[in-house]
Amino acid sequence: MDLDLSSIRQLAADEGIDDDTLSDALQEALLQAYFKTPGAAKHARVELDHRAGTFTVWAQDEVPQEPTEEDPHPAPKLGDEYDDTPKNFGRQAAYTARQVIQQLFRQVEDEKVFGAFSGRKGKLITGIIQQDRRDANNVHIKVGDIEALLPRREQVPGEEYRHGERLRVYVVSVSRGLRGPEIIVSRSHPELVRLLFEREVPELVSGAVSIMGIAREAGARSKVAVRANANGVNPKGALIGPGGSRVRAVMENLGGEKIDIVDYSSDPAAFIASALSPAHVASVQVLSRKGKAAVAFVPDSQLSLAIGKEGQNARLAAKLTGWRIGVESQEQHEAALVRRKAALAAREETVGGTVVAFSEEGFVAGKRTSEE
Repeated sequence: MDLDLSSIRQLAADEGIDDDTLSDALQEALLQAYFKTPGAAKHARVELDHRAGTFTVWAQDEVPQEPTEEDPHPAPKLGDEYDDTPKNFGRQAAYTARQVIQQLFRQVEDEKVFGAFSGRKGKLITGIIQQDRRDANNVHIKVGDIEALLPRREQVPGEEYRHGERLRVYVVSVSRGLRGPEIIVSRSHPELVRLLFEREVPELVSGAVSIMGIAREAGARSKVAVRANANGVNPKGALIGPGGSRVRAVMENLGGEKIDIVDYSSDPAAFIASALSPAHVASVQVLSRKGKAAVAFVPDSQLSLAIGKEGQNARLAAKLTGWRIGVESQEQHEAALVRRKAALAAREETVGGTVVAFSEEGFVAGKRTSEE
């Protein structure tokens, strides 16, 4: 059966599709088309002749075998191959070839897109918002000729996405979907904050300053812990910038989201005190290093600031440090200590001829009051 294989091969070559891939796809597609024809054999293969520009369907029939004592139910064997190319199969073959070419072209294009974006996972990209009325839950972001998807779970509550506006997003994942490459981007990911700062702060790029951690409640507030890696560098000042220009640029990209920049410390107590900024912390008591539990004591005037609206400041500090943090009034704590000391002093008593004194630490001293 004739088929314009030379033209098909040229089209495939122009798209970078090699002959083996093209031949395998054509043979499989033509074979499936053959199986759909009336009276098709159960066993067949397709042979392409690129020089002649033809193809042949070679079929085999099952030949029943005589039963024997050793094998009373023998499986049939396949007979000799014969040409079973259907008559008037040319139109179906041409249609099948077109389908194969289109599918291969889509696969090649999908691979190009996947290859281009697979290396951009975890990176910052800029695209143009494309609203789709048929997909109200997701925002489509056009990046060149490709559309990325900003699903509702990666959107910032209250943030508006207007058609045609430019938007910076974080690439969460690049995968092969049923309809081709699927690029998921985010506006709520904490790493978006890091990458935006890297655009504004040369010290981050040079390594003089490092961001050690980010805690974020997207659309409301973020806390960023920083550390200097070089002498004479102010890490907080580097991120804030002259007159606050650098942190302000990042906040504008995040729709006005507030950002607290705090000093990182390997000492848990110091880090917790810093993380509760902008509140001033009087002291931090580590309750359990293994369980990562601590209490921060703050002046009454700073208590609401340390806790934050609906507990946000304390919650972000806990997320940033990885510790469970209790926030208590310094004045109430000191008053409780005074009462406790008074109560312990009052409990000094004689038990069995022994004077026992107690303190906050427990048993202090004892002596016998009489000789036995």
